[in-house]
Amino acid sequence: MRRHRSRSVPLMAVALTLGIAGCGSAGGSGGAERVPGATSNRIVRAELSELGQLSGLEAIQRLRPRWLRARGGGTPVLYVDGARRGTTRDLDAISSTEIEQMEYMSSADASNRFGTGHQGGAVLVSTRR
Repeated sequence: MRRHRSRSVPLMAVALTLGIAGCGSAGGSGGAERVPGATSNRIVRAELSELGQLSGLEAIQRLRPRWLRARGGGTPVLYVDGARRGTTRDLDAISSTEIEQMEYMSSADASNRFGTGHQGGAVLVSTRR
């Protein structure tokens, strides 16, 4: 009886550790799992409406700050409704209430879609129409 108990304790400890690790890895995307359509690379209208009135830049700083970190020697290029508008700093002039959705594209994806000059990736903004 004693041998059986000593084997089950380590097994239970491993199961508990795996369970806790699984729960801890579910976060990390700024609550995107709770909002339909939101992902780690997409901010949707429902998330923005929870923030109140902020600039687009402030919304990204709160919801997906990793989008703003310089990568590959550059900052993300900003596109608003398909037109190139500068960098993410220019989002400071756009109210989050005007935005329907924002999406981050990696450097490779942005370069494939728009051509060279996207070392930091791209942020695509769709405004409410």
